[in-house]
Amino acid sequence: MSAVLKTRGISVRFGGVHALSDVDLEVPEGKLVGLIGPNGAGKTTFVDAISGFVRYSGAVELDGEDVGGLPPHARARRGLSRTWQSTELFDDLTVSENLAVAARRPSVWEVAKELFGESGSGGDALDRALDLVELGWAADLRPEDLSQGQRKLVGVARAIVMEPRLLCLDEPAAGLDTGESEELGRQLRALANRGHSMLLIDHDMGFVLSVCDRIYVLEFGKMIASGPPDAVRKDQKVITAYLGSAAAELAT
Repeated sequence: MSAVLKTRGISVRFGGVHALSDVDLEVPEGKLVGLIGPNGAGKTTFVDAISGFVRYSGAVELDGEDVGGLPPHARARRGLSRTWQSTELFDDLTVSENLAVAARRPSVWEVAKELFGESGSGGDALDRALDLVELGWAADLRPEDLSQGQRKLVGVARAIVMEPRLLCLDEPAAGLDTGESEELGRQLRALANRGHSMLLIDHDMGFVLSVCDRIYVLEFGKMIASGPPDAVRKDQKVITAYLGSAAAELAT
């Protein structure tokens, strides 16, 4: 199976601190891959690196092409899309309009048409993205009318509308209660089953283990384990890294 994303030897230093050290990771076509680790393990730094927001050494390949020399916006146009830990939405716009802002990539011809009073709708793509996360009913609502879990799904739909090759989800379950996390997990699993390639980063281990096809585990910037969820759940290095309540969760 071909890899949508492949990283080799990704390392990041902040002064004398090694935030990441030689991290190798792959996301196969149409798979949901999880990246977990204790707080401070380097999970978000990894996403920042592959999406072009921090300097790194190593190689990042998207569909077999090295994107290391590209800035963030160019990587996004190549199909490497991401969400952020804080789901910042425009509360004065409708849900559909929030997606339209993200989807806007006007050509010179489209800009010229808009100057003369013509505009393309792009409505079909917006509707499809909302339908994928089962939020079509909320298209004309404002984000302030939605629950926190639904706002997170709007953030996912906003990334989907860009038609990415890979969607990186940074802590999407942060701030959600148990029911909202379960619903988010169900939606992400459904997207993966439809062939969307995703990298899921989250500290909620039960959430990640329950929905992902494969798991990678970081500790202090180094990869300590990888494999299918059942194998990672029983890995002694992983259990040691998550001593306490999370370790008990792993054992169940």
